[in-house]
Amino acid sequence: MRLAVISDTHGNLLALEAVLADLEARGGWDHLWFLGDLAAFGPRPAECVRRIKAFADAASEGDKKGTFRAIRGNTDRWIVHGTRPKAQGVETAEDLPKMINTFRSQGAALIWALEQMSYDEYDFLRKLPGECDLHVPGFGHVIGYHGTPGDDEGYLTPESTDEEAADALLDREGRLGIGGHIHRQMDRQLSIGGWRVINVGSVGMSFETPGIAQYGMLTFTGDAVQVDLRGVPYDLDAVIAEFAAVGHPAPEWATKVFRRE
Repeated sequence: MRLAVISDTHGNLLALEAVLADLEARGGWDHLWFLGDLAAFGPRPAECVRRIKAFADAASEGDKKGTFRAIRGNTDRWIVHGTRPKAQGVETAEDLPKMINTFRSQGAALIWALEQMSYDEYDFLRKLPGECDLHVPGFGHVIGYHGTPGDDEGYLTPESTDEEAADALLDREGRLGIGGHIHRQMDRQLSIGGWRVINVGSVGMSFETPGIAQYGMLTFTGDAVQVDLRGVPYDLDAVIAEFAAVGHPAPEWATKVFRRE
């Protein structure tokens, strides 16, 4: 059984299409998960939601029923409910203008993303659950979340201790946890609790490798799983050019975010 896991599209349709093409070229999937942050900040928020919603619609009946899951990420929640990211504040006068610009640009980008959507697309985001799961015969229970279980802004990173990681999974049952949010790929076997923890990285806004769309393919055979954390190149310059073409309200800020400048 093959489980394809995609996360953090961030309105980057070109990167999403590159991943979907790679998946098709490699034989497709039996189950497909999207782990949140579908729309915010990129130049094609509504198009990404429509593309992902189409998978949900196709898997709502017939022989594909139950093979697709999508959950919300923190930026999906920000769009739907009008909330904004937490901030630590600044400690110097020199940093205050930068913080103000970030607040202004983030806010404008989130409102603009919402403005691009029809009500059907907004409603799709609104109804996304916070987590997903799958029982794999012969293997056991697999869970999917955005940040950490119960917290779409939680961080489980390569630098997290085994104790911190195990604590984040304490209230869940299973042996394999898959997340997004940190925009970095990760594969860890914890020494506590028996969990293996995967992060599939970001399709649309990789922090490790800008211009590379990241995702994961998990192949289950009996009691074993093979994890392939993949990266697919796409034309980042073309995505940057789209910011001006579509009238994005903060193109300079968005360019720096997507290029990791």
